[in-house]
Formats: sequence, C-alpha cells, structure tokens
Amino acid sequence: MAASGETRYIVFDTESVVDADLLARVLFPGEELPPDAALARYREEKGDPDAFVPVTFHVPIAVAVARVGADFRLQDISALDAPRFDSKRMVELFWKGVGHYDRSVLVDFNGRGFDLPLLTFAAFRYGLSCPRYFADDRFGFRYRFTDRHLDLMEWLSEYGAVRVAGGLDLLAKLLGKPGKMTTTGARVAELWADGKLAEINAYCIHDVLDTYFVFLRTRVLTGELALDVEAEIVAATRRWLASRADEQPALRPYLENFGVWNA
Repeated sequence: MAASGETRYIVFDTESVVDADLLARVLFPGEELPPDAALARYREEKGDPDAFVPVTFHVPIAVAVARVGADFRLQDISALDAPRFDSKRMVELFWKGVGHYDRSVLVDFNGRGFDLPLLTFAAFRYGLSCPRYFADDRFGFRYRFTDRHLDLMEWLSEYGAVRVAGGLDLLAKLLGKPGKMTTTGARVAELWADGKLAEINAYCIHDVLDTYFVFLRTRVLTGELALDVEAEIVAATRRWLASRADEQPALRPYLENFGVWNA
C-alpha cells in the first residue's frame, strides 16, 4: 500500500490534559491550592463542571501522525514515542518531522484552533526548535490562508462562516468510517488519571485515520482525485491497515468498525 516517493502530507492529531499545577500557580497565586482543587475552582467560577480550560494550560499526552504521499496514499501511521508516550519526546519528534519532511503540508481538523497552538506552547515549554515552521515567512505555515497547512474544519466551514456541527465524527461517519467509538475526548483526562496512555494514543490514531479519509474526500471536491480513484485508495488502505494490525493493535477496533461509503 505504501505510496512511492516523498511524503507530501502530514496528517496529525493530538490529545492533552490540563496542567492543573500550572493553572493553580497562574490563576490562584498565593492560595496554595492543590492541582485538583484549582481545576475544580476554575470550573466552579465558570459555572460549568465541564468548562474547557484554554489550550495554554494543556500539555500533550498523545501525538499521532500519518505520512501521505503525493498520490494521496498512506505511507505510515504511528503514535509518537510509543510505548513510553513521554510528552517532551513526542513533541520533539513531531517538530523534527515537520522540519525533516521539508515539502510536506500539515493536515488536521481544527489544528489551527487547538492542536498547533498546543504543540507550539509545548515547544515553548520544552525549549524546542523548528525553524521550518517558526522562522517561516508571513506566507508560510502560520499564515491563515497558506497552502502549507490545511485545517479541514476551516476549509469545510468556509473559514468560520458556518459551524461544522458534528465535527470530525459526523464527517467520518458520513463516509462510513468509525468516527467516535468507545472513547471520546471527554474521557481522555479520566483515562490519563488511570494510566491508560496506550488507550489514549489508540484513540488519537483513530482520529488521524478519520482525518485522513475526510481529507481524501475533500480532494475529490477539489478535483485532485476522481471518485473511483478515491474508492480504490480507501480499499487499498483498509488492506494495508489489516496487514499492520498484528504489530499495531490500535488498528484492530478501527478495522472492526470500518464501513463502506454509501451516499
């Protein structure tokens, strides 16, 4: 299945948890609140027990990446720094990859609104460099309408003109792909507290696969892929994932729920 030639697209996703100790030190200085109490206090003051904490207070605990060729075929997919899943190391590997694949385009879903800021603040925290991204000119990755970064949520929403209700889950399921299964983003903190990093990273890989298949369909819209070619790539990807399932058990539940698009 592996595409020939260079990696042209890096499809990625992240998962994170709140650094509640940092939250306590920044928002409640001098009160010596334990981390859990600081997080509870923040949400109490917001009047919402599930209030989302700004990305600046998050740390990555999963980064999954798929490399895709110019022919839109999957070359590789992995959760970075498996099986340790060390936050600093996975962030370092991500930015090294961006620098190494020097003609690649970043592809994500809401990456501009969350994943890239998360990885940027993590690079700041850990003192990591990626000149190809951070030293780029104003028409590079960080320019909103660049062709070096494709945020599928922005692209499909006419750059924020409409809300993509249902999100990636809806788009994936429209294509017959699994979307959300037993795990959702709301459960990540609970899984992390229970030490289930492998399960979190499997979930992150599933989101990358959903993002990849949504990306393929958007290329049908642009005319870069004919619909029958997309169908052939999807079928070949399914076979390729099955051939890797023994060495990457995270792929098994995705394959078990892998459906066929039927408009």
